[in-house]
Amino acid sequence: MLSEDYLAKNNFELSKLSTCSIDALSKKEAKKELAIVRRELAEFQTRLYAHDKHAVLVCFQGMDTSGKDSLIREVFKDFNVRGVVQHSFKVPTDLELSHGYLWRHYVALPSKGHFGIFNRTHYENVLVTRVHPEYLMAEKLPGFDSPEDADEDFWQMRYQQINNFEKELTENGTFIFKFFLNLSKEEQKNRLLRRLHLPEKNWKFSEDDLKERKLWDKYMLCYEEAIKNTNTKNAPWYVIPADDKPMARLIVAKVLVETLSKFKDILPPQLDGETSGKINEYIAALENE
Repeated sequence: MLSEDYLAKNNFELSKLSTCSIDALSKKEAKKELAIVRRELAEFQTRLYAHDKHAVLVCFQGMDTSGKDSLIREVFKDFNVRGVVQHSFKVPTDLELSHGYLWRHYVALPSKGHFGIFNRTHYENVLVTRVHPEYLMAEKLPGFDSPEDADEDFWQMRYQQINNFEKELTENGTFIFKFFLNLSKEEQKNRLLRRLHLPEKNWKFSEDDLKERKLWDKYMLCYEEAIKNTNTKNAPWYVIPADDKPMARLIVAKVLVETLSKFKDILPPQLDGETSGKINEYIAALENE
């Protein structure tokens, strides 16, 4: 697999992209290979932590039931918990709304040596709010008096703000990965039905899921527009076929490993000459206690 196979192209159309993986492995095979790849990813995490000059930000977007939670759980299962932080961005709080919309994402960014995982991201501000522009009223924006004020210029301004935000991060040592989990409407239906049929899954279901599902086509157009306008060289988008959960997890893990393995200079720091020269002395002292 090549990471480039899943990079969003500037002229792509979501409606023409398959939501099923080509040459998909069986569930058992995909899980077995993921176990290998995620160990490689965990080894990189250790080097990143010791190197302490870069951070990694991994962003996940997708419709409800696209598998974000389980993907994060499975892909990052072998990580040392001290080196990774996950944030799931819900409806903004009053405190968050009293700041600019990017503020809550700035304060959640990973520090150097760490992985940060955004489950739903700063892109909610050009997706959910674009489908429901009335939500923007809670932001108390100057000169913004009604949802109709969210015209094309407004969204282009936000895309540029997000691009600037991500450019600043990459210029200061953060590697950014943005994954859109491309789920079919039919598969979402199956997953929602499963939540309703299985009592232990009922808690995941919300009536709002059905309301948002009716806006599927509008969401797809907004996703396509957002990806096209924020797909940059240093912060590219990957469109991941998400109907097959085990394969989606494997693809994401492979994209991360293939890309991060190119950074050969990310290694633990070397011991200073004096300490290095006394290693045998230290070993002897401990063994002769």
